[in-house]
This record gives sequence, structure tokens and C-alpha cells, in this order.
Amino acid sequence: MVEAVGVRKSFGRTEVLKGIDLTVRPGEVTCLIGPSGSGKSTFLRCINHLETIDGGRLSVNGHLVGYRQKGDRLYELKPREVAAKRREIGMVFQRFNLFPHLTAEQNIMHAPMLVRGESKKAARARAADLLERVGLAGRGHHYPAQLSGGQQQRVAIARALAMQPPLMLFDEPTSALDPELVGEVLDVMKGLAAEGMTMVVVTHEMGFAKEVADSVYFMDDGAVVESGRPADLLDDPRHERTRAFLSKVL
Repeated sequence: MVEAVGVRKSFGRTEVLKGIDLTVRPGEVTCLIGPSGSGKSTFLRCINHLETIDGGRLSVNGHLVGYRQKGDRLYELKPREVAAKRREIGMVFQRFNLFPHLTAEQNIMHAPMLVRGESKKAARARAADLLERVGLAGRGHHYPAQLSGGQQQRVAIARALAMQPPLMLFDEPTSALDPELVGEVLDVMKGLAAEGMTMVVVTHEMGFAKEVADSVYFMDDGAVVESGRPADLLDDPRHERTRAFLSKVL
């Protein structure tokens, strides 16, 4: 579903991704862990072309992200083509980014109606199903300001799912939540994993990574230091840098 080969990215003279190699198969959950500033979120944004890459290859579902190849050369896709490809990738951010003037139901209905031309009836029916799926049945007519942080993040997940993407990206989805609200969001994500959703998750929740992930990548200073199964990497890391990081967060 996702394949990265030697992915590089710089902002000015600062190289933030230094040759990332990563593979995510359909139905797998991959967690990216590491200290702040290690490049995890930047890499996640590259997967759906919110950031362009400066080197290497990055593909989703067999198609290059943001580019078309002709012969030996790559050509960047036009914005409309990029947007069409991005519809196939759901993304949930640290901040909920809900439209404050729309209800939870309307937030979920917005993209399917605007982008796919779904009827209001069909979009409302899907929104009701998704709200129930994330444990918010009966809250569809609440505005974001009337919901807790955990509830808003669950609406954000439902909104991303409304486009029926085969791939979901999560950028530290619990980092902006009070500790007591983290569990309700992680429970929704665990449910998605159990249903076979392909997910790439940037997270500091090591318990979630150990329980749900198929693979874990530890990143530091723009590079993958080591990767492997959660039980191996989290319980018996090979690299000294990984051991030092885990000793502080576990």
C-alpha cells in the first residue's frame, strides 16, 4: 500500500528526511516513533503530497505520489490530479481542524457532497453510520465547541473515513488531548485496525504501538534508526539510540 525508497526532504539547507525506506502492506498498521523533530510528521505529510519530496521514490497503492514517470524522468502532477489522488488517503491531524460553524454531522457530510457529488440523503446516512462507529451516535447536531477534545477527534476520524479511503494517516492524534480522553480515541483506532484498515500512525503511545502495530519504525534526525515487530523493537531494541529513547518514554 505504501512504499518509500530513499525518500529525502529538505527545508532550505536543513535536510529533515535523509533517505527513508519503508513498506506498508494492505491491512497493516505501521507506527512511527521517535523524538520530536525526527521527521516523522514530515514523512507522513509526504505520503499524501502535502509536502513534496526532494529525492527517492514514494508510492501509494502502486502509484507514485505527486508525480508521473515518463521514461527516466519524473513530472509533478497538476494540483487537480494531486487532489484526486489525495481523496484516496484519509488523514487525521494533531489538531482536530473541524469547521467550527458546522455540526459534527455536517463536518462529515461536507467532503463527500462537495468532492464526490453525493446526495445529501446518502451523505447524511453515511455520517450517521460513522458517528455510531466512533461512539458518537446522537451527537451529530452538536457543534465542535459543544464537544470534548476526544469527541472532536473522533468526529475528525469519522470525517476522514467518510471518503472511504483505503489508507489512513494519523499524525499524533492524541497529543492535543487531556490524558483522560486519550483512551477513547485509541479505542476507535484499535477498532479500525481490527477491521483491516491500512494505517500509518505517528505516535508517542507505546502501549498502542505494541498492541496494534504490525511494524514499528524508530526515527531520529531524519533517518530510520531501526524497524521491526513491536515486540522485538520495543522490548529488545538493537540500537543504543532506540534504547535511550525508550528508556525515557516507557
